[in-house]
Amino acid sequence: MQYETLRLSIADNVAVIEFTRDEVMNALNTQMRAEILHAVKAAESEARVLVLTGKGRAFCSGQDLGDRATVASTDLERTLRDEYVPMLMAIYNCRIPTISAVNGPAAGAGANLALAADVVIATQSAVFLQAFTRIGLIPDAGGSYFLPRQIGMAKAMGAALFAEPLTAEQASAMGMIWEAVPDDSFAQHWRDRASYLANGPTEAYTRVKKIIRSSFDNDLEKQLLLEAKLQGECGKTHDFREGVLAFLDKRAANYEGR
Repeated sequence: MQYETLRLSIADNVAVIEFTRDEVMNALNTQMRAEILHAVKAAESEARVLVLTGKGRAFCSGQDLGDRATVASTDLERTLRDEYVPMLMAIYNCRIPTISAVNGPAAGAGANLALAADVVIATQSAVFLQAFTRIGLIPDAGGSYFLPRQIGMAKAMGAALFAEPLTAEQASAMGMIWEAVPDDSFAQHWRDRASYLANGPTEAYTRVKKIIRSSFDNDLEKQLLLEAKLQGECGKTHDFREGVLAFLDKRAANYEGR
């Protein structure tokens, strides 16, 4: 499929979705949301890791306030329900590991789009901004879900109420993102991270995502039983057999073989 708002490339089992509306700092419009949804599903079936990143100086500046199709309508509920929810759930529920490589500012819905990935790697010059109250709105695009879980109630409330930018280093220190990387090594660093995951045990990664997320809803006993169930599934996979054999043979594991 030809995309107008992004570029999807797949090489060496790494799928990269690069937002290409750099003239508007990769702001989200109706078409872009639909194309992200399609591209994520395409990548999931053809790659072993997915990276989201932006072209130009920004990752994503949030909702395109120049998108008349959205802004002229007061039905923000419909826009969120019908356009944002499918896109965000596709990223969040993606079977393979996902990385947001935040190359620049991530604001509003763009910040929370980044947080929907499993791992967020940001260049040190990037900033994260919950801009919503600046225009009389509440955090959406998953912000009300991701922030309290990642940085706690007090920090989440402050980020939402004051709408002040957080540097990548601040975001990393408070647990919002995985790491902040010097600008000059950022591109190579996230590619190395993606390559590591692309060559790893995908079946285990899929279950890592499930077991970590389930811990918020389970008591200890339920979580222990779920660990047992998912570990039992892992023990029957090629990845486990190959990992053990590679350890015994003192060689690198080949998780791509089947």
